[in-house]
Amino acid sequence: MEGSSMVRQQMIQFLLFSSAQLGVRPIVKYTALSLYAERFYPSLNKKARFMRDNSKRNWLLQPFRESNMQLFALISLWISSKIHESCPLSVKSLKSLGDEIIGEQHFTIRDFLESEVVFMQVLDFEIGVSNIAFLFLEDLLIQFRELARVGELVNFETCMNIMDLLYETEETSSLYASPCSLAASILVASYVITVPKQQWEFPLLPWVKFVTSYKEESIEKLVRTILEHVLKDHLLEKKSVLEEKV
Repeated sequence: MEGSSMVRQQMIQFLLFSSAQLGVRPIVKYTALSLYAERFYPSLNKKARFMRDNSKRNWLLQPFRESNMQLFALISLWISSKIHESCPLSVKSLKSLGDEIIGEQHFTIRDFLESEVVFMQVLDFEIGVSNIAFLFLEDLLIQFRELARVGELVNFETCMNIMDLLYETEETSSLYASPCSLAASILVASYVITVPKQQWEFPLLPWVKFVTSYKEESIEKLVRTILEHVLKDHLLEKKSVLEEKV
């Protein structure tokens, strides 16, 4: 899409806000983020050119508008809820929210149905969602808590806040290319942030290496990236502690 990283950030913030307004479960939110931020948004220019050259111009993609991108963000939540919920979000609830928070244009139910088809076309109708960072993170934290009491001190809300902030930060969007290593790094970063230093007795990095097969050096590098690019204003002291510890 033509535009700056600020546009991408605004769309991610819109999706996060919409998730909160709709009260969806974390798995629905992060699947939607995976579909939208990792697949739909990055491929938009290429797909739009293809569809322009090989079919009728679709008004949702030609030209790009902020309101249309917001509509597609809601569509990603709709598709995600269909994957994960027995009672998915209704198109009426999505339209009602869209009417409230999309200021440039009001979309009809028919527009939502059409945009879902366009969204799926851009994704080549491939919606596999097993390989997302949230699922790996959730599994790692469960294992950690079963193995060590200190795992209970790792705040899951902090883990999710880090993940949200990473999605918003353009420089770190490439980290999602390796969701398992990213999940491991978020777990370690959250451990550093939320667990008191005097209770750092569990050999977390060697354990993460054991269960993920990633090198400790690679995880350390990703953790430092997280702390530097996402939480640097609040966690400089924690970062220096991490460097001493690892």
